[in-house]
Amino acid sequence: MYLHLGQDCVVREKTVIGIFDLDNTSTSKITREFLNRAQREGNAETVADDLPKAFTVTSENGKNKVYLTQLSSQTLFKRAADEEFI
Repeated sequence: MYLHLGQDCVVREKTVIGIFDLDNTSTSKITREFLNRAQREGNAETVADDLPKAFTVTSENGKNKVYLTQLSSQTLFKRAADEEFI
């Protein structure tokens, strides 16, 4: 099964490590450092035309990737639940 993150971006559900609300988690220095490092290393992809609301972390073949999306974390959780992801 797959999880649609917005625009033309779809990830395999078994690769998803977590879905996080950007407003709540970005207040932490550790989270900001994680996101900055992912961006510097080319492991972050923005799949949003507007300001991102959430980010999803995936891991495949030992490599982590961060997807910033304009969809809310609640919307992504709902999509995942509809696909029997949770």
